[in-house]
Amino acid sequence: MSEELKNSPIADFDWEAYEKGETQREKSYEELEKTYDTSLGKFNDKEVTEGTVISINKREVVVNIGAKSDGIIPFNEFRYNPDLKVGDTVEVYIENQEDNNGQLILSHKKARATKSWDRVNQALENDEIITGFIKCRTKGGMIVDVFGIEAFLPGSQIDVKPIRDYDVFVGKTMEFKVVKINQEFKNVVVSHKALIEAELEQQRKEIISKLEKGQVLEGTVKNITPYGVFIDLGGVDGLIHITDLSWGRVNNPSDVVEVDQKLNVVILDFDEEKRRIALGLKQLQPHPWDALDPNLKVGDRVKGKVVVMTDYGAFVEVAPGVEGLIHVSEMSWSQHLRSAQDFLKVGDEVEAEILTLSREERKMSLGIRQLKEDPWQTIEEKYPVGSKHTAKVRNFTNFGVFVELEEGVDGLIHISDLSWTKKIKHPNEFIQAGADIDVQVLEIDKENRRLSLGHKQLEENPWDVFETVFTVGSIHEGTIIEVMDKGAVISLPYGVEGFATPKHLVKEDGTTAAKDEKLPFKVIEFNKDAKRIILSHSRIFEDEQKAEARKAGKKAGKPAGEAPVATPAVEKTTLGDISQLAELKAQLEKGGEE
Repeated sequence: MSEELKNSPIADFDWEAYEKGETQREKSYEELEKTYDTSLGKFNDKEVTEGTVISINKREVVVNIGAKSDGIIPFNEFRYNPDLKVGDTVEVYIENQEDNNGQLILSHKKARATKSWDRVNQALENDEIITGFIKCRTKGGMIVDVFGIEAFLPGSQIDVKPIRDYDVFVGKTMEFKVVKINQEFKNVVVSHKALIEAELEQQRKEIISKLEKGQVLEGTVKNITPYGVFIDLGGVDGLIHITDLSWGRVNNPSDVVEVDQKLNVVILDFDEEKRRIALGLKQLQPHPWDALDPNLKVGDRVKGKVVVMTDYGAFVEVAPGVEGLIHVSEMSWSQHLRSAQDFLKVGDEVEAEILTLSREERKMSLGIRQLKEDPWQTIEEKYPVGSKHTAKVRNFTNFGVFVELEEGVDGLIHISDLSWTKKIKHPNEFIQAGADIDVQVLEIDKENRRLSLGHKQLEENPWDVFETVFTVGSIHEGTIIEVMDKGAVISLPYGVEGFATPKHLVKEDGTTAAKDEKLPFKVIEFNKDAKRIILSHSRIFEDEQKAEARKAGKKAGKPAGEAPVATPAVEKTTLGDISQLAELKAQLEKGGEE
């Protein structure tokens, strides 16, 4: 202070009071206190104000807010701001202007919490990048201190890549974006991944804008899936579909590439809007059909491995990336339908003959039955007419049984050639599929590859014997096994069957014979060629009655001059009988033809 100022008088000094000896001490103290108080800032407890950092150490931060004393705040309340330095202005919350020790109590954390919600909402609204301190791990993610608020950082939002060890992030200060706020529960969700994605998105746009179809780029295998491989092209991902990995068939992409492998790929297509990039690997290699032996031709034999099976055939890889189809019809000389799985399976090594070859269409058909002799070339020698064999039943139709004598040699047993005596409605009544049956060759149609076979021909025709047993007029015991509107089928001895019309089923007491009844029947017709026996139960007692009537007439004699008494004539077939027999004949003949 200058000498002039030291000696200058006090303008408002009360000299009169001084002369009277009056003291100004008490008054000056009050005025000084008033002056001191007015020189300090006006503060209230529980409010937020700003202060200046005047000192920092490892444990505390000293802040001056213009009060009677400086406030001390724990350093850990500034962990989110590792760049804090002396002279910085910070927000503080006044807990107490003067505690028992006369100390000003401040809190930076509460000051931030008081204003943090406005700042957090503003950050969300403005898509602002904020700074936060990762405090600790929690279930599913991390706890982050943002403006003094504990926000949740999901594990999936830490990075674009999956994170295995969360602990390495604890204690770090990072940049985040607020992605969600629950005002009711005061919950805040932040993301660091969003920042990375925004940066990657910009890189993607720049990379995609420079892409061209046919361009060859180097990439790194990022992920392998069952349907293809994702390639990192340096900020943007592309997909190599499984069909574009190799010219040959690929069952699992991991058989071709591995994670983190670097390789060259070609751009096949890309969609800038959908951000999809289709890549190819096999396109950088020559097509295997172009490298196929130029001397290979139809009729040559090739070896390969079955790589795919379908119901209609098998695909065989005869060279890397070159496949041929063996249709099921070219697997066997057999004519009946079968599945390709009956002959081959994936992984089988086979030899086949080239049937067709188109290098332009890159197609090849193969056959394996051609490697075996066609059995129909020598059919007359191995299966001459009249020869007897054992065959396996394959399937049925309404008119017969299809059997297989050997692979490629099939034959048909007509339903009429199954049995001499049984009337068979459907072949499955006689034998089951898969069973063996003895047959005799009846006819050979080499041109159409057909054999007519018979089973009943293995036995003599019993009708030659039946002709002597079931003579017209002979009586035999029979059982009614089936009743129809037109009559009944009767089972006779020796396994033969006969037929009786309703009129001939009437018993002596006037009732009609029923199913399962066992009665005597008289043969009234025998047809060897049609294999038909017509029977009658009624005729037995009717003929006896007529015989007794004739006998009684002879015993009584004839009076002279009287007209001769008419002798009861043998019952003749009526028009109705003829009609029924005609229908029966047509029915039996039709059954015989079937």
